[in-house]
Amino acid sequence: MTELSPAAQAVWDAYELVDCDPYEIDPRKAGLSAALEAVADRVVPYEKAPDLMRSPDLERLAQRQHTRTQLLAIADELRGATPTETQQQ
Repeated sequence: MTELSPAAQAVWDAYELVDCDPYEIDPRKAGLSAALEAVADRVVPYEKAPDLMRSPDLERLAQRQHTRTQLLAIADELRGATPTETQQQ
C-alpha cells in the first residue's frame, strides 16, 4: 500500500485507534465518527471570528463553520449522541 499523506493518515488513525465500549456503540460507527471528526479538524478547523471582519470574510467564515457543524453532527449521530448532548459540547 502506498504511504498516506499526513491528513489521510490522521483520518485513518482516528478510525483505527478509536477506543469505545462495544456494549454502548458499534465499534464501526465509533470509528467512522472519529474519522469524520478528524476530517472536520483537517478541512474546516474551528475558527474564532476576529473582532473586525469585512462582510465577505464573515460570510466565508460562517459557511466554513456551517460545514464543520454538519460534519460533526454526522459524527455525533453515528456515536449515538442526542441533540442535547451535541449542543453541550
